[in-house]
Amino acid sequence: MNLALLICALALPAASAFSLLPPAPSARPALSPLMSTAVSADGLLAVPHGGSLVELMLPPASHAAEVSKAKHTLQLSPRQLCDVELIMNGGFSPLTGFMNEATYNNVVEKMELPGGLLFGLPVIFDTDDEALQPGDTALLRDGDRDIAVVTFTDKYLPNKPLETLKCYGTSSLEHPGTLMVATERGKYYMGGEIKGLNLPVRDFVCATPKEVRAGLPKGKDVVAFQCRNPVHRAHYELFTRALDAPNLSEDSVVLVHPTCGPTQADDIPGIVRYKTYEVLKEETKNPRTQWAYLPYSMHMAGPREAIQHAMIRKNYGCTAFIIGRDMAGSKSSLSGDDFYGAYDAQDLLTQNSERLGVKAVPSLNLVFTEEEGYVTADDAKAKGLEVKKLSGTAFRKALRAGEDIPEWFAFKSVVKVLRENA
Repeated sequence: MNLALLICALALPAASAFSLLPPAPSARPALSPLMSTAVSADGLLAVPHGGSLVELMLPPASHAAEVSKAKHTLQLSPRQLCDVELIMNGGFSPLTGFMNEATYNNVVEKMELPGGLLFGLPVIFDTDDEALQPGDTALLRDGDRDIAVVTFTDKYLPNKPLETLKCYGTSSLEHPGTLMVATERGKYYMGGEIKGLNLPVRDFVCATPKEVRAGLPKGKDVVAFQCRNPVHRAHYELFTRALDAPNLSEDSVVLVHPTCGPTQADDIPGIVRYKTYEVLKEETKNPRTQWAYLPYSMHMAGPREAIQHAMIRKNYGCTAFIIGRDMAGSKSSLSGDDFYGAYDAQDLLTQNSERLGVKAVPSLNLVFTEEEGYVTADDAKAKGLEVKKLSGTAFRKALRAGEDIPEWFAFKSVVKVLRENA
């Protein structure tokens, strides 16, 4: 663990970097407005972040020459592998490599690149290797597979306490993101330009932004739904009903785009989540619903991560983003208290929607009622309907015990996969 960060984390209060946001509203937040968006070169309404989609994959004929320039061979961690893939395929457009010190500092402190373009979280290469120096070229590998070549531009000691306070809203080690920065990331950060060799081989295919964009309808809104857990009935109702949002065009479609990279330690493994998505995709086939998978490493950074997710989905062809209550939120590992307010992420994305070029679609607060099925919580209260509840703890207990799980809560096909992979 970085000792300086540990000392600062213990000394600093779990202060919120988002405390200046307006108070959480009692009802659903206002939708971001309809915005005038230029059409991209591929005919989609979503213009890639920065104006054009970055593609850094080299032709196979040039691989050997690039590999021969490498002074070092480095194994990528699972988190680094996700970052490299999103740099190479354009998911992190307009980045063409890892952030140098000036860019890192600007993103940490201002949530933007030096030129003023919004960017939620820093993307860096971390290392403890004293031998790596600016100007060095290294081959980045995943096992025995060559992934990319990086030419390092600088090497610097990051201000990790400031990074965690600004990006996660707290420097407390009770936050999983701060804990990751303190205990998983190396002492040094390095900037560097990337040349792509091969995309990672995964148990599930992660289509590139170019591939996803090619399958989306032209001239229509595409609203992204982000998740990191299996999709249950309430989630399905949420993203299908989002298509009726007043700030979306008629005949808009939803892109269900789960993250399948590293996340919280107690989350369901990515390969199991992927299997649940595949069975549900077949069961709920709908021309207005498309699916793809994102090789992204979760930070649980709440509001800042909402900006990052929306920006990435813009590169994948989406014009709008469904923003849930306490999105990418986390709880203290000691007290169990939430680090963010229920509407902090919605507020930050809505405030920056026009600047980012992505419409915010706040998720409905849906509940299941005996009389009318899924309705909004406000409707259920107004009509005096009987709301049925099943806590996550009760669901997991019933799952382990092989007990019946009500179909209003979870799809049978999803439950079957979860039990088979318990």
